[in-house]
Amino acid sequence: MGSDIVEIGINGIKLVLIFLMMVQAVPILVWVERRGSAFIQNRLGPNRVGPLGLLQLLADAVKFLTKEEFVPAKGVPFLYYMAPIFALVPGAVAFSAIPMATPLLIDRFELFGQMWGPYTILFQGYEIGVGVVFVLGISSLATYSILMAGWGSGNKYSLLGALRASAQIISYELALGLSIVGVLLLNGSFNFGEIIAAQQGPLAFTFIGHTVTVPFLPNWGVFYQPIGALLFLTACFAESNRLPFDLAEGEAELVAGFHVEYGGFKMLLFFIGEYGHMIVGSSMFIALFLGGYHFPFPGITPEVLRYYATELGYGPQGVSIFTALILFLSFFVKLALLLWFFIWVRWTLPRFRYDQLMDLGWKTMLPWALANTIITAIVIQISKI
Repeated sequence: MGSDIVEIGINGIKLVLIFLMMVQAVPILVWVERRGSAFIQNRLGPNRVGPLGLLQLLADAVKFLTKEEFVPAKGVPFLYYMAPIFALVPGAVAFSAIPMATPLLIDRFELFGQMWGPYTILFQGYEIGVGVVFVLGISSLATYSILMAGWGSGNKYSLLGALRASAQIISYELALGLSIVGVLLLNGSFNFGEIIAAQQGPLAFTFIGHTVTVPFLPNWGVFYQPIGALLFLTACFAESNRLPFDLAEGEAELVAGFHVEYGGFKMLLFFIGEYGHMIVGSSMFIALFLGGYHFPFPGITPEVLRYYATELGYGPQGVSIFTALILFLSFFVKLALLLWFFIWVRWTLPRFRYDQLMDLGWKTMLPWALANTIITAIVIQISKI
C-alpha cells in the first residue's frame, strides 16, 4: 500500500475513486442503454424527467432506495442479503487490478512540517504480478452470488434460474480462459503491465529468422490472436449474462431468473454487478487485445507524449500527469466503445435456446480455443528455429 502514511493514504483514496468510477458508470450506462435501445427500435426512450431524460437516473435511484424491505417467507435471510453484495464485490476488486495509464510521479512536498515523497502512483488500484490470473479468479466468484440468490430466495423459479446461470458461467469460463492462453504464450507473462507494454509501436514480428513490420498497424494482440479475441469477447457476453446469453432471465420460462424475489436497493446491487462484469470484461479485452491504454496510431507512444509535454515546459511531475491523462483518455474511449457494443448486441440479436447456448460453449468455442492454443504453441516453436 505504501512506504509511509501519506503514500498509504494516497493509495487508499485512489482505491475509493476507482470503485466510485465503476459504480457511477452504472447509471450512465443504464441511461445510454435505454436511450440507445430506443434509438435502435425507433422510439424515444426516457425523455420526460430532466433534459434528455438524464434526471430519470435520479428518479430511479430514489425509487430503488425507498422500496419496501422484505425477505421471502421461505427464504434464508443471510444468503438472501449476502447475494447482492457478492454480486458487486468481485467486479469492483477485479477492475482495480487493471492498469488504465502510465504511473503518476509526485515530487517531494512539505506537509505538517515534514517532507514527503517522491512517490510513483500506479494508475490502477493495485498491481499484482499475476494480474491476469487474479482477475479471472476474482471474477469467477460471481457464480456464488447467483447460487446464493437462488437458494436464499426460497423460490423454485429462482433456484432453477440460478442453476441454469451457474452452469452457463462455468461452461463459458473454460473457453474464456483458454482463449487468452495464446496471448500469454506470446508475451510469456501474466502481468498486465508487461502485456500492454509489448503492444506498443507498429505491428512487428519475427518468423523463421525474418522480421516483418507493418508500420500503419499497431502492435495489438488482436492481430496475433484474432480467434482468441473473438472467443474471449463472446465468452464475456455469457459471463455477464448479457443477450444473447441471458438464458437465466428468460422471462417466459423462469419469470426473472435468480433475482425474481429481489427489489429495491438489493436489485440495484445486482444491476451494478452485471454492468461491473461488463466493464471488467471490456477492460481485460482492451488490455490483452487492443493495446491497453496505447493509442491505435503507432507513432503516438508514451515517450512521444512525454517529449511534447517537456517541450510545453512541464516539469517531471507535469510530464507524468500529462502523459497519464492522455493515455487514460485513450483507454476510456476504447472502454466506452466496447460497452456500447455490449448494448448494441443486446438490442440486435435474439436470445439463444438453452441447448444452443450449451452446444456453442462446449462443442464450438471450447474446441476452437484448444485448437488456437495448440496452433499458437506450434507457431512459437517454429519461429524459434
